[in-house]
Amino acid sequence: MATRRPPRARPETAAKRTEILRAATATFGAKGYNNGPLTEIADQVGMTHAGVLHHFGSKDQLLLEVLKYRDATDVEHFEGQHIPDGIELFRHLVRTAFVNETRPGIVQAYAVLSAESVTDDHPGRSYFQERYRTLRAEITAAFAHVCAEHGVDDPDGVRRAGAAILAVMDGLQVQWLLDPDDIELGSASAFAIEALVAAVLHPAPSVLGADDTPAAAG
Repeated sequence: MATRRPPRARPETAAKRTEILRAATATFGAKGYNNGPLTEIADQVGMTHAGVLHHFGSKDQLLLEVLKYRDATDVEHFEGQHIPDGIELFRHLVRTAFVNETRPGIVQAYAVLSAESVTDDHPGRSYFQERYRTLRAEITAAFAHVCAEHGVDDPDGVRRAGAAILAVMDGLQVQWLLDPDDIELGSASAFAIEALVAAVLHPAPSVLGADDTPAAAG
């Protein structure tokens, strides 16, 4: 007997879900997950609280779907909808920073929810833990390709650079959200990513005298 496929969502249902996700992104971005009420989200899309739950089941599930929706917007223009490898990954990160200048609502939601996720029992904690692990692994793999092309073998530098790239991008987003007239999100991100990639491919003595051992005080 052939296995029955689950029914596909009707176009109007899919459109309504997307509308709810956009409203939830705005609400969670402005108020956070804990303080962002479902009733406010429902009002934005002309539905009841129960109507939103009909589509997503629970507020926790809605949050996870918002995060997936945010991820999908990053890769929707790529063939197969996944990020590239090698040097193209770093170029993609730079392009993403420039695109983010045009979508402050999504950037705000990500910044707020990622910060909240470090708190106890936050429903997005596992998502962000896995997201950062995945991104670090993808950046490490991209570095492996680029380093091989340049004859560089520095696994410790690659590991640190991967974490630093993500930290710089997220930190610049927060600064930009707080002071968009003073921070050029795309240009500053491009500068930092370029500098970190160059530091791995063309290592040089530290101008700061920094190493793995903190300098003695005094």
